[in-house]
Amino acid sequence: MKYTRILLKLSGEALMGNQQYGIDAERLMQYAEEIKAAAATGTQVAVVIGGGNIFRGVQAEAFGLDRVQGDYMGMLATVINSMALQSALEKLNVNTRLLSGVTIQRVCEPYIRRRALRHLEKGRVVIFGAGIGSPYFTTDSAASLRAIEIEADVVLKGTRVDGIYTADPEKDPTAVRYPEITFEEVMEKNLNVMDMTAFTLCKENNLPIIVFDMNKGGNLQRLIAGETVGTLVKMGTAPAPKFDAQPSTLQPTTEA
Repeated sequence: MKYTRILLKLSGEALMGNQQYGIDAERLMQYAEEIKAAAATGTQVAVVIGGGNIFRGVQAEAFGLDRVQGDYMGMLATVINSMALQSALEKLNVNTRLLSGVTIQRVCEPYIRRRALRHLEKGRVVIFGAGIGSPYFTTDSAASLRAIEIEADVVLKGTRVDGIYTADPEKDPTAVRYPEITFEEVMEKNLNVMDMTAFTLCKENNLPIIVFDMNKGGNLQRLIAGETVGTLVKMGTAPAPKFDAQPSTLQPTTEA
């Protein structure tokens, strides 16, 4: 087992399966099975899931709504998805706790860092809903922040593609996948991994990211076991400092 504690980031859109909207029951149970298998290895598992299959905050302005109001609507959408995932996991007899960045006492616990850590230490799968509880921050940012707070070893971003490519593989058949890449290279090449706030949080805290295909069965377990799956984003090796070969011009001192 390579990782002791992970933060799994799932998109809300992934829950749609082949539907145009909402939650596909088959896809939901598939993810629950994958998470159960991962937790069974002894790795502590935390999950952040988006809400794009129901509502995205950025849609608000297109509808003529206030952006802040729209973001709160999006947070509630993530809680719906989180509740669905929690129910699916509990159907598989996995002990699960849902912690929310927005207080909704009847359905989930408020997010408290120490409580989240305690749940993880007891072997429970912890789902973080409602983002960070503030507008203008994506669920990618919530995933990065929560991962840092709980001292996760890695952020695993489950997508429908098997890593980071030189171009969009669904549009460019010549696109090539990177097995690993540095944070600096991602920024230089302007590759779309996470939004800049989330990405910068991981970079500044030296928290690696792995982008992988969550829809391929067993990938999550293989990652936890240390196999090379998807694309690893990590800190680059700092170049050795260059020194001037000229002799020093400093004069010796006679002071004691």
